[in-house]
Amino acid sequence: MTQRYKVAACTAQHVGDRAEQQDRVGIFTSRRMPGSALFVVADGMGGKTGGAMAAQQVMTTAKSLFEEFSPVNESIDTLLTQIVHEAHTVIKLSALSSEKEPHSTIVAMLLQPERADWAHVGDSRLYLFHDSELLERTIDHSYVEQLISEGKIRPEEAQSHRLSNLLTSALGTAKVPQISFGGTEHLAQGQCFLLCSDGLWHYFSESELGSILAENPPRQASEELIQLARERARGAGDNCTLAIVKFEPPDEPPPLRVSRGQDFS
Repeated sequence: MTQRYKVAACTAQHVGDRAEQQDRVGIFTSRRMPGSALFVVADGMGGKTGGAMAAQQVMTTAKSLFEEFSPVNESIDTLLTQIVHEAHTVIKLSALSSEKEPHSTIVAMLLQPERADWAHVGDSRLYLFHDSELLERTIDHSYVEQLISEGKIRPEEAQSHRLSNLLTSALGTAKVPQISFGGTEHLAQGQCFLLCSDGLWHYFSESELGSILAENPPRQASEELIQLARERARGAGDNCTLAIVKFEPPDEPPPLRVSRGQDFS
């Protein structure tokens, strides 16, 4: 089948107004799945250096398990579940040896030529837009999302709620992580995925994110998003991390363009 789009992707980070970058982002490929890529964002928390250690463990685990994964023998959901549980276990063991309290969120998406599958734990998000229209958005594992689902607060009240950063699930805690899954077989030109930590999405409406992503190539969109997040943080910004995956009109032959690790610190 002739590919109907080319894939342009980038990652970007800013340390914000924190002393340390505790977010991590990665784009991984595997010889066992040519033409596919695994995109991962992790937001680390806990102790002076514990958060960075936890988020890095998510990256290390994701890369290792994806390289070993064979879609002939296991499902994509199985891979994503294994990444979460193995990273969760190692982070907990690290806490015992280091006397820190490391935790991390994760949002991960496996992109194949004709479909995408994703999973998340915590409040790092995945958005899927078609042009500027929102098609999908992960629902945070957080206290305020629980209040919304119970009808106790309105969605527009969530970001300003005093407990907006309280998670109900994360990697490295005493509880087994709650994993939420999603996927789509309907990939097309004009669509765009955004994976990001709360240090980015906290400062934008869904419609604003969609407009910026639709109007710009991935790298320019990442620059604009981080610049606006920094301005709106007013000197109190968290680590800010994102990955953008955009489906554009095809070239001959259609390449996978990846711009790795833009850091606007």
